[in-house]
Amino acid sequence: MKSIASAPAKIILFGEHFVVHGTMALLAAIDKRVTVTSTFTENKTIKVNSELGTIEVPISSSHEEVESEFRPFVYLANKMIASNQNVNGLEITINSDIPVGVGLGSSSACCVAAASSIFGLFKELSDSEILKMSIEAEKTIFPDLSGADLYVCAAGGIIGCEEDGDSFVYHSSTTSVSYEISANLVIVNSMIQHSTKRSVEKVRRFKENNEKRFSELCDLVTKLIGDPKDGGGGPGGALDNMKNNDIAALGLKMTENQKYLEEIQVSNDTLRDMISSLKEISLGTKITGAGDGGCIIALVEDKNLDKVPALLPKDKEYFSAKIDTRGVVWKIEK
Repeated sequence: MKSIASAPAKIILFGEHFVVHGTMALLAAIDKRVTVTSTFTENKTIKVNSELGTIEVPISSSHEEVESEFRPFVYLANKMIASNQNVNGLEITINSDIPVGVGLGSSSACCVAAASSIFGLFKELSDSEILKMSIEAEKTIFPDLSGADLYVCAAGGIIGCEEDGDSFVYHSSTTSVSYEISANLVIVNSMIQHSTKRSVEKVRRFKENNEKRFSELCDLVTKLIGDPKDGGGGPGGALDNMKNNDIAALGLKMTENQKYLEEIQVSNDTLRDMISSLKEISLGTKITGAGDGGCIIALVEDKNLDKVPALLPKDKEYFSAKIDTRGVVWKIEK
């Protein structure tokens, strides 16, 4: 018997960095997915196969004893085995379409799919159970994670995310109004590894030195997005643009958000050059995620999609994506 689950990658459409200072952020699942397949074995081991390599450890091993990239899967396997003592061994195989380490939620999608797949050997988990298990698993690598990436990978569609004290509150558009983007989201990898921690610290220093301006920028980001809690995003906001499929207005807001990211100093020459190279065909382009590397996203109509390769530097990877309204999906194969 095989338990198979998949979960989507994610992008941040609006509000990165500002979200930890009181604004809303807008995240979206995209149609690049990771698939995790789990099966029982008789080997008294936990075996994990992935593009990063393969490990096989005794069933009694702690997740803390393995390399960080494998910890979530060993953690989840141990959790499942502890509640089902008749399990002899487990093999977990990970197949991913999601680039690793560039801010597209690869780790979160893996944890969401793994939680559903591993525990699915016994029963289908509820959405809340999947989210709880995947948060616990990813914290074995990133103890301070917010959970926003995990939420959108589990739920799919587009979500609003905002801080509420020491935690985050999520507003899922997929349960109320349907938001769509008819144009393509072209995602370009700068091929520069980014450090979220370093970028967050850079923004913190900017805020300390420019408190009035930073507050103004937070207000501007809030106006760009609109409010998903009102069921339509508010007139003129990005959510309203998506509700009405006004991709021209949406693109202008992406470009405006990029100006704010430039001002808080999370861009660099490579990212600027990539954004500039797509200017003639893009409705709007911005960094997605921490910045200082990672990826940019550009809103490109179908008629211009075939022009992308000639415009980008030859050493940059890219792909086209759409919003994926499916979150985690699961099935059993005999």
